[in-house]
Amino acid sequence: MEALTLGPAGTYSHRAATAVADSVAFTESVTAIVEAVADGEYERGVVPVENSIEGSVTESLDAFTEYDVAVVQEIITPIRHALLAQREAFDLVASHAQALAQCRAYLESEYPDADLEAVASTARGVERAREDETVAAIGHPDNASDTQSEGSQTGSDTPSNGTDLEILAEDIQDKTSNATRFLVVAPASERSLAGGKTSLIVYPNVDYPGLLLELLEPFADRDINMTRVESRPSGERLGDYVFHIDVAAGLYEDRTQAALAEIEAIAEEGWVRRLGSYDTQHVVS
Repeated sequence: MEALTLGPAGTYSHRAATAVADSVAFTESVTAIVEAVADGEYERGVVPVENSIEGSVTESLDAFTEYDVAVVQEIITPIRHALLAQREAFDLVASHAQALAQCRAYLESEYPDADLEAVASTARGVERAREDETVAAIGHPDNASDTQSEGSQTGSDTPSNGTDLEILAEDIQDKTSNATRFLVVAPASERSLAGGKTSLIVYPNVDYPGLLLELLEPFADRDINMTRVESRPSGERLGDYVFHIDVAAGLYEDRTQAALAEIEAIAEEGWVRRLGSYDTQHVVS
């Protein structure tokens, strides 16, 4: 099975994808991953949806609204950030915007004069550091060795330049509990009723006092734990929202089906998408 995820090789997304796929291909857009799976170009896609420090990855949530896919698995992996460079003196730190934010306190304390540059992925930041001795990167410690970008990392079209980096500091994330949640997406036909968690998208297409409470009560009344609820602009009009909801219950359960029946009645002017039920895998990298 081949999965599409954020690249190039060496990203945290890549590490998560290897837990579910025999081979991994890369793109630099979360939306492109979800679209490719929806169109049947790939059997699986692996996208980041939430970080314990920086919160939700909104591009992923918006892509789930735009494209019809199934969520078939959740992967949670701890994030270990290291500062990587060719030498101790550098002028700029390049990494993904989320990684820069997750290491904000360290960078402000240790390198207050360094410029910061957001790039498409942590792996792209590592490439910048290999190419330019004045640039440092934030990424997994294993990415310091240039062998990490060679043949074992399937799907990379980025050539190695043979430059190893020094690990100037490890575990520089602001919180040691830093972890990222990834969702594995599949074609919509593979939605499952089985699993300990379920993801939903609700578009009520109405707005009135108490609407959100009405959407929450069907779960609370049945002792279903809502693990996440987040609103995103629908794009239809100002103040109009889509709700992303995760619950700790499977679609196979009668209580979940009863709660959804109430929610679908509330959202009768809009729609409810059941992304599917799934289980969680913890991947330590």
